[in-house]
Amino acid sequence: MTTSRHPSHLVHDELGTPAELAADCRATGRNLGLASPLERAAQAAVAAAPSIRFEDYPAEVGKREIRVSEAAARLAGALHLHLD
Repeated sequence: MTTSRHPSHLVHDELGTPAELAADCRATGRNLGLASPLERAAQAAVAAAPSIRFEDYPAEVGKREIRVSEAAARLAGALHLHLD
């Protein structure tokens, strides 16, 4: 059995320099809206402080209502889970 020999395809030959790759990563982060830790720290430093006023925090927060469908109730009944 004969096999033809082809030069191997080396992926690393297609890569750019480390500086080009870093620039690509920074551009991708900017396009995705990702901020670097230094940029996040700068934004946090100039952002307004959170309120400490009592009126800004509601005293009571409504609880979510959990609805059990008829099918789920039947399954729970069959498994003796008794969802009320």
